[in-house]
Amino acid sequence: MQPDRRPGARPEATPERSDAARNRLRILIAAQTLFDRDGVESVSMDRIAAEAGVGKGTLFRRFGSKAGLAAALLDAQDSRLQDRILFGPPPLGPDAPAAERVLAFFDAYLDLLDDNLELLRLSETAAPGARYRIGSYGFWRVHLALMLRDACPDLDADATAHLLLAPLDSDLQHALRQGEFSSERIRTTLLTLVERVVGT
Repeated sequence: MQPDRRPGARPEATPERSDAARNRLRILIAAQTLFDRDGVESVSMDRIAAEAGVGKGTLFRRFGSKAGLAAALLDAQDSRLQDRILFGPPPLGPDAPAAERVLAFFDAYLDLLDDNLELLRLSETAAPGARYRIGSYGFWRVHLALMLRDACPDLDADATAHLLLAPLDSDLQHALRQGEFSSERIRTTLLTLVERVVGT
């Protein structure tokens, strides 16, 4: 089997022991259940360990922090979106004009953000610059840059990709939604902005 060479792809991991895999699954289920019920901010690592029936040391060794746990919960959703971009139907997937694929990406990412804002915020603000070190950010940036080179050859595609991703920052999205901006207003405004950049 060839290694995964997608932008932002993680290196292949050593296979887990069966007991470690079971503990990991129990922790992820417990964390998702508690986060959904009580909110990400109010749930402690102690509560997650107790809910999962594992020791706190096991939890910290496996995930490092609540931000690491958030990243693990987001990983499967990020992977699904990446697969849709690489192999799914157009306009998000191949065989659509590049400008349409850019718009479809923003629409799909806003869905992901709407469903997981607090988890994204936790993982992206764990440390200065954390957002830009997450593997999926690298994937989104490279994908956008490739599409922008095709759709807007007069633009600096690499810089524009970073700048277009900036409004998707989860901390900014959280701040906007705490004020007067609804999710739908943000979506409409951002997609209009992207349309103007790519010229659709």
